[in-house]
Amino acid sequence: QVQLVESGGGSVQAGGSLRLSCAASGLIFGSYAISWFRQAPGKEREFVAGNNGIGVSSFSSDALKGRFTVSRDNVKKTDYLQMSSLEPEDTATYYCAATAQRFGTPSSRWNDYRYWGQGTQVTVSS
Repeated sequence: QVQLVESGGGSVQAGGSLRLSCAASGLIFGSYAISWFRQAPGKEREFVAGNNGIGVSSFSSDALKGRFTVSRDNVKKTDYLQMSSLEPEDTATYYCAATAQRFGTPSSRWNDYRYWGQGTQVTVSS
């Protein structure tokens, strides 16, 4: 049984930082791309960043790439999203998701991902 468990969300002021973790079990972690999506109230779920099984990462935009870092520890079976210079617009529920993909650019389409975590709330106040 595959499980993804996010942690690390919380409330911060604008300009602050948070590190989200996604702990995986029940899968061969190095064979899966892990991506982060977020969904704000009333908005569609959107791709934030992801990395493939060997850790090559991609981001939804250059702007996010300048503030967020995605990394993984294949031994600990954990993926990380380091978020810095947070803005109120980053407020959302953040989800990690997994799809079988060791190489190549992780898909930015949410429906390409088979497994999902329960989500963790990030709230950024101005």
